[in-house]
Amino acid sequence: MHSDIVTSSAEPKITPTLTATQYYEQAQQFIQLLEMEDLDRKLTAQPQIATEFEKAIATAIETAYLADLKISSDDAAHLFLQRVLYRINRLKLFWYDDLRRYTNERSPYLRKIRDRIEEVWQQWELRQFDLAAFQGIDIRQALLDRVAVDLEPPLSDDARYFRDRVGEAGYRRLLAIASLDGLVEASQLSRTLGGVANEVHSVLTRLLVEEYGGGRLGRKHSSHFTTMLEAVEMQTQPEAYFDLVPWEVLANINHSFLLTERKRYFLRYIGGLLYGELSVPAGFRNYRAAGERLGLSTNAMSYWDLHIKVDELHGRWMLDDVALPLISQYPHDAWEMVLGYDQQKFLSDRAGAAVTRSVREAEQN
Repeated sequence: MHSDIVTSSAEPKITPTLTATQYYEQAQQFIQLLEMEDLDRKLTAQPQIATEFEKAIATAIETAYLADLKISSDDAAHLFLQRVLYRINRLKLFWYDDLRRYTNERSPYLRKIRDRIEEVWQQWELRQFDLAAFQGIDIRQALLDRVAVDLEPPLSDDARYFRDRVGEAGYRRLLAIASLDGLVEASQLSRTLGGVANEVHSVLTRLLVEEYGGGRLGRKHSSHFTTMLEAVEMQTQPEAYFDLVPWEVLANINHSFLLTERKRYFLRYIGGLLYGELSVPAGFRNYRAAGERLGLSTNAMSYWDLHIKVDELHGRWMLDDVALPLISQYPHDAWEMVLGYDQQKFLSDRAGAAVTRSVREAEQN
């Protein structure tokens, strides 16, 4: 008979660890696997070519998600796993680059690695919430209450730092990190738009069309981010500053990929998108204030200006024309929108804190 009881004579389990350099080396090895012709056939013939990488995956999962909580803050392990997930997820988008880079986009091996990480990562993330507390609540009122708070949140210490103190080095670090998502903005939303048309679908489509500038490149929101980078003479190539991006930001992006690729998680995604759209103006006002204080040109702040202007409206669309109508359509599952909202707020706050730490480091250096 199976027993979970551990006798007092058992040796304590020691979780293996790898250094940040070792994780980085394995992340580089994974890039080589990604672009290897006939990857799955070669792995069948020579499984040893991925042995060290898979050992690193196992170690990182144990360290980041399964070990005692006191060591679960191993940033190197989290960063490695989120970089691997991001490299797999980005294959779902087209980057107008060398077509051979997509040779393994439907690789069973890559899917296995993705699923292996996502399963334990998502369980770890959901432990932050009492799922039972979301069920049986007044969903409409819960969403209205949250929106009322997050439209104009109290000014945090980090917000004051950007508004009043950040210097040019820190501002450039902010742009570098934000460029990973800003240069391909709204790409994950596009993954939700196939299928039956209805009023909710039409609103989401209108939102995407606005994000994409109505099909005009110069008006696309990501083009405004390019303009900001050019104005301060920074690189505009997507992923140019990938190595600066904290794992918390990558986790935010990977979470969006997961929810948009899994139709079962559609309601969670809608809740998260609601939070994202309505909360952006408050945060971006501090970034714009920083740029203005630093004497930057209007072009160097155009992305912030655009979102301050339009995202409050987008948030209203998401609440009135998407989230609230879905409550009546999915009365037994609509609580997942509230979970999605709260989880996105948690992920965004965590990522924001990590960005601030990185910006402060750039200022100190």
